[in-house]
Amino acid sequence: MSEKKLMVVINGSPILEFDRGKPLPGHQRQYLDSMDEKMNTGVDLSGERIADPNVLQKAQFVANSMVNALLEENDSLAAAMCTYLAKRIPDLEQVQAKNSDDSEMSIELVFDRSYEKSMQEQVVTFDPKLDS
Repeated sequence: MSEKKLMVVINGSPILEFDRGKPLPGHQRQYLDSMDEKMNTGVDLSGERIADPNVLQKAQFVANSMVNALLEENDSLAAAMCTYLAKRIPDLEQVQAKNSDDSEMSIELVFDRSYEKSMQEQVVTFDPKLDS
């Protein structure tokens, strides 16, 4: 079985892709462990302090941080956050971020479909007979 890729998609455009098949050097694994230790002391999500976050709450916090880093063009931080999500949440297939009507960014963790499958579902066919 080949390892799945994690795709980061903002407003419908793929921005980052992480190949889980590539091994991580030891210092990067240590960095991920350090991130976990820091988050174990608590995270802020949607204006609320979560003292003992579970795996999904950590993933949401990291995804929020990653999207913010991408928007601020902090590529090294975004890459670190993407690596965390790909390695710590192996079933995560996509991080979908979209601007909402009130110009806030909504971020969804997608576990049930790959980016390629999502794109196939969005294919629109043109029927010239309907245009007459």
